[in-house]
Amino acid sequence: MQDLEKQAEKVEPSIEQTTEKSDSAQSGPSLVEQLVQAEASLAEMRDAYLRAKAEAENSRRRGQEDVSKAYKFAIEGFAESLLPVKDSLEMALKVETPSIESLKEGVEMTLKQLSTAFEKNRLLEVQPAQGEKLDPLKHQAVSVVPSEQEANTVVSVLQKGYMIADRLLRPAIVTVAQAK
Repeated sequence: MQDLEKQAEKVEPSIEQTTEKSDSAQSGPSLVEQLVQAEASLAEMRDAYLRAKAEAENSRRRGQEDVSKAYKFAIEGFAESLLPVKDSLEMALKVETPSIESLKEGVEMTLKQLSTAFEKNRLLEVQPAQGEKLDPLKHQAVSVVPSEQEANTVVSVLQKGYMIADRLLRPAIVTVAQAK
């Protein structure tokens, strides 16, 4: 900055001589003052630009970290809801002389815990009713059987399907009524 001021002092006399010859009644700041103001403005703008650039880079980096963490820990809630299910199964295996009734009761309680975990995490069953129209987006027909039902309706469900929110995870495997 001092170098520019020294250069401006050297140039100033010749500029003043030129401007005095062309216009003896000068109004407003001199060219040197205008140059100094422009340089100061340029320095402020450069500083603001560098700060904005650094902030944008920091925001981009934070965004990438957030996406990475979300991807890495997306299953955390589901895993937390499955821990009681695992604990129940481990406790059932520790019982030394289980009776059939106690085993059945324990399995039912564990299934209830698992169903609760599924509901909490929006893992929904696809269990079409008998006679329901075949939906190729949710059902997979593995066989066609003669039936009194309307054609292309579900006769039986061989395996439940599952959806996560609105996305199909596994289609329900069904048999379908044959056209007469």
